[in-house]
Amino acid sequence: MTTKNVEHQELQPTIISFVKDIPNLCSLAGLACTISAIYFSILGVYHAAMIGMIWAVAFDWGDGLIARKMKGRTGNDRAFGGQLDVSIDIVSYGVTPAILLMSYGKFAPIFLVGAFFMLAASALRLSYFSTFGLSGGEKYTGLALDNNNIILVFVFIFESVLSHGVFSVIFYVSALGLAALNVSQIKTPKLSGNPNNVYALAVYTLSITGIYGWKLL
Repeated sequence: MTTKNVEHQELQPTIISFVKDIPNLCSLAGLACTISAIYFSILGVYHAAMIGMIWAVAFDWGDGLIARKMKGRTGNDRAFGGQLDVSIDIVSYGVTPAILLMSYGKFAPIFLVGAFFMLAASALRLSYFSTFGLSGGEKYTGLALDNNNIILVFVFIFESVLSHGVFSVIFYVSALGLAALNVSQIKTPKLSGNPNNVYALAVYTLSITGIYGWKLL
């Protein structure tokens, strides 16, 4: 029995060995974008944060597209990639928008409440998906978390034409609305599973990058 256990441990791949898997590299690139978004949110450089947030989605969708096209990936590769994706999602689509909300609200206590609801909804949504998967094998139950970033970076475009007070309310309501949709029973399609949607997101990502890049000048 001991010999078998030793052999099993020797055959078990190392953690770092999964880094060379291209979809995982893509996922980690998305995490880098997420860290930059958190960094700029804390600094109050919100236009740069928006660029990081939308690129996090682009890499998230891209890793799935790459994984589906690759041949020779093992069951371990797919399982590890799936777990890595979920782990990064909570940071990209839960932690990051929550920090953004608190930062824009100048860390007032009321914004801490909204941030908690956003993060709690994200954790519940991901836990539900990890447990039950796609509804009927085709649709998500609740609004998929990547939509949080896609929608919020669009909403934030109007920040420059409204007063801080007015936009704070709009942004807060938008964040809570998304949190409610994340844990709702609505059925939504898996948009990232369609290559055409991935290409459409690429156009959207470049457009958002151009808009906020121009605002940073």
